[in-house]
Amino acid sequence: MNFIKENSMFDKGDKVIVAFSGGPDSTCLLYILNELKEEWGITLFGAHLNHCLRGLESDKDEEYAKKTCESLNIDFYSKRVDIHRISEVKNVSCEMAGREERYDFFEELMIKLNASKIALAHNSNDQAETILMRIMRGTGIEGMVGIKPVRDRIYVRPILHLSRSEIEKYCEKNDIHPRIDKSNLETIYARNKVRLDLIPYIEENFNSDIINTINRLSDILKKDNDYLENVSEKEYKKHCVIGEQMVIINKGAFLQHEAIVSRIIRRALLAVNHNLYNFEKIHITNIVELQRHDTGKTTMLPQDIIVENCYGNIHIHIHKKVTEVNNKEYALKVNEKNIIQSLPLNKVIEIDVKSYLQFEEVKGNDYIVCFDYDKALEPITFRYRKQGDKFMPLGMKGNKKLKDLFMDLKIPKDKRNEIPLICFGNDIAWVVGYRISEKFKVTKNTKNILQIRIGSEE
Repeated sequence: MNFIKENSMFDKGDKVIVAFSGGPDSTCLLYILNELKEEWGITLFGAHLNHCLRGLESDKDEEYAKKTCESLNIDFYSKRVDIHRISEVKNVSCEMAGREERYDFFEELMIKLNASKIALAHNSNDQAETILMRIMRGTGIEGMVGIKPVRDRIYVRPILHLSRSEIEKYCEKNDIHPRIDKSNLETIYARNKVRLDLIPYIEENFNSDIINTINRLSDILKKDNDYLENVSEKEYKKHCVIGEQMVIINKGAFLQHEAIVSRIIRRALLAVNHNLYNFEKIHITNIVELQRHDTGKTTMLPQDIIVENCYGNIHIHIHKKVTEVNNKEYALKVNEKNIIQSLPLNKVIEIDVKSYLQFEEVKGNDYIVCFDYDKALEPITFRYRKQGDKFMPLGMKGNKKLKDLFMDLKIPKDKRNEIPLICFGNDIAWVVGYRISEKFKVTKNTKNILQIRIGSEE
């Protein structure tokens, strides 16, 4: 098939999982791929998820799928899940719960079978319905591109160019009798209303070829969107720092055209949250507006995403509760290994005194530092921050509020209570991992060195 070749869906040797519900679309897909498997050099596996939504009818669908695969000598795998219960537990619709469970099942099989592709049975009617639904929700260009023939080089849709009527004719011509899900004939779901009411109305009153017209629109917009996506990907890599469950968008990104900025933000949200469900244009607009405000301003987005303006740079990350301040204070002994019971890992603090002649400056390690031992005051303690803490960072002559230092270092608020402090007497000598104090630095007049090394004990 030219459509498969044009979209480079398969490589020779691919193991392909076919999502097989037993309905007309997936049955047509299975038979077509079975005809082509020798030519393309691929191996097929049938995968059926029983949603348990229609009682005995759901079980009959599963049995039909199993027997069809057996008749074609295709290995078959199935799984049963109670979608009603899952939707209630997760507080999402049955459609959303079903989609998540299907994709989880397919991905489980990919690992088990060492498969490389998952074939899905979307067709041109599905494409038109999807685009119409997105237009009614106020989508942009990317939404009107619709369903992609290939996604992530894993999910392929070999019959996306075929209409539902062509699929039905294929089944009839080849004496194939798929299962019919009667719930698809009920207008209780939004998609069914579009399929059964809206599209027939448009065909009768405005454009009898509306399915093909919408699909042509999708093809035209795809070219424009591909160009914008390529530009935005380059700008995203140029302006963004990607961390664990966090992306920082440099303020320079916001100098780009709005079409590029919005795509950069969407990429950042996807990197942090792994999906874009419930994110709408208003959320993108809110982030752009936030970037124009003062530092420290934040906004909350769906799915516990928090966005913060840090000196014009935008930090996007999963919202975490600020850890409570640990008020415990631990006395440390010199020339001993001190073990501090401090979550999440026990801290091991080694403190050694050496003569200046033995001094070797440690570079590239933020957890080994040296001080002038004769300036250090007893007791030496380990603690976390307190209200009103002040500190004299190396190179400064005056004290600075610890809170202001954390702001300057752009340390997220939810992390500040987790940063250990080493104190000499009442003075903070070391903000561990970040700065040491000017008061206790090693100079040419230093005679004895106090070296402190901090590690974690699993």
